[in-house]
Amino acid sequence: MNLDQTRLALLGTGNMGEAVLAGALRAGVAPANVVATSRRAERVAEVAARHGVRTTLDNVEAVRDADVVVVAVKPKDVGALLTSVGDALAPHAVVVSVAAGLSAAFFEGRLPGRQPVVRVMPNTPAAIGAGMSAVSRGTHATDDDVALVLAVLEGTGDAVEVPEAYQAASGAVAGSGPAYMFYVLDALAEAGVAVGLSRDLASRLAVQTMLGSARLIAETGEHPALARERVTSPGGTTVQGLRALDEGGVRAAFIAAVEAARDRTNEIAAELEG
Repeated sequence: MNLDQTRLALLGTGNMGEAVLAGALRAGVAPANVVATSRRAERVAEVAARHGVRTTLDNVEAVRDADVVVVAVKPKDVGALLTSVGDALAPHAVVVSVAAGLSAAFFEGRLPGRQPVVRVMPNTPAAIGAGMSAVSRGTHATDDDVALVLAVLEGTGDAVEVPEAYQAASGAVAGSGPAYMFYVLDALAEAGVAVGLSRDLASRLAVQTMLGSARLIAETGEHPALARERVTSPGGTTVQGLRALDEGGVRAAFIAAVEAARDRTNEIAAELEG
């Protein structure tokens, strides 16, 4: 697959849109083959200067001849955007949604013919190539379409195809997950300060500990429960700390957080799609 020949249109250059753009460039999409849009002239100027891509305020102009069209505007604006650009799309162009809560059917119902649609839920670490994306195909998307989208996303980190019915749950874990991890990092660092460490030292210890722990699981494939047991000596310090976490209901709180995020995603979809 020659990504350097793939023509990419990015409609919307907010934080997530720019993260996808940066990842696509890392994956091998040529800057000269990218057109990015925004409602604000100053924003497209920033993106052009930072990434060396072409920019425009005209979405219709951007999608002409594109092979991949990433829709990264606010969910409430997607319907009108699709109506405006539909007739300018090439029949083979893969429309990629990063709009939370909107189904592939929502897109397909507002696009002409059998336009292939692929739904993606990335997360913010995509900006540094360490993201996690859940990818779901629409009715008309082929294996080749999905392969192309996965190739474009390669520079954002990891990506996995899931049935669309799992999008809300996947987003509740991976999409919202960075906020949960930042919450844990903040709490762990604050705990270090509470037991006498300087704030800088506590933060450094917490960040590297989380980074190293995640990397260890990723590289060994070991189940987190087994890895936890290897750190936990009978009668030792760690087992007492884990006991305090259990007494505080931390595990139940994480489950509740994921369930709440999933439910809110479904509520948003119902509100937007009617």
